[in-house]
Amino acid sequence: METQTATQALTLSGLTKTFTGLGDTVHAVRGIDLSIPSGQIMALLGPNGAGKTTTVDMILGLSTPTSGEVEVLGLKPKQAVLGGRLSAVLQTGGLLRDLTVRETVTVIAAMHEVPERVNEVMERARLTGIAKRKIAKCSGGEQQRVKFALALLPNPDVLILDEPTAGMDVMARRDFWASMREDAGTGRTIIFATHYLEEAQSFAERTVLMRQGQIIADGATSELRSLISGRHVTATLPDAQAVAAAEASDPNVSIVERNGLRVQFSCQDSDRLAARLLGELGAFDLEISAPSLEDAFIQLTKDPS
Repeated sequence: METQTATQALTLSGLTKTFTGLGDTVHAVRGIDLSIPSGQIMALLGPNGAGKTTTVDMILGLSTPTSGEVEVLGLKPKQAVLGGRLSAVLQTGGLLRDLTVRETVTVIAAMHEVPERVNEVMERARLTGIAKRKIAKCSGGEQQRVKFALALLPNPDVLILDEPTAGMDVMARRDFWASMREDAGTGRTIIFATHYLEEAQSFAERTVLMRQGQIIADGATSELRSLISGRHVTATLPDAQAVAAAEASDPNVSIVERNGLRVQFSCQDSDRLAARLLGELGAFDLEISAPSLEDAFIQLTKDPS
């Protein structure tokens, strides 16, 4: 991987994308400004229709912005791709089913004129043990690892991942992200879209939330939960009357989840609620926690209407 001279790995400026057809206009992306420094692992989250895929397509040069600009290491997207500086692992796009895993990597390595990198990327993607297996016999998770190996062949500075661990089991996902951390440590910038919120919480230094084509939250993943107020208090209550009394005691207290007499409350003042649950209502086994990334995701991306 070449030493990066650009200040930012990726810069989006005033980015918009509008689709028109059959008399209908869809504003898929509505003016995005975003800068991502080299070596950062960033998660891109949002509900279906938020504009994530359209944004990724414009970053990769697969779609032309209606307005605004995309720069990857100071280059236009297509220049970055052709120069091997930008690569991607996408859900779309198939592999040749009759080739083996090694044959697949070898063919693409020849196209990039980097045959010497075959063994390295095979090991990086944990494919050595299934090198002779035909693609048709590979699981969905194994095929994702093959795509990952292919994306690594040009030794890119910026790597885009679209649901990279789809189909992988828990251990495979853990190994994959351990590898990603190593790559980011060498200066590679990694941007990934995922529906596994725990992956963003565990592996992304930064999380960007999109809704209706706009960025609605952008910050360190560890701090994103603070964007929504309140705390969760979970306790076991002695009877249904106590549950009702706890919720009725304060307009800022609401039940988030209930399993019998085990109840999770959302509240503004967790100390006050905890004191009342334990002292007045006879609750026990009480826990207080901050909102999770999933809580932030649900609250921040829900339709404002």
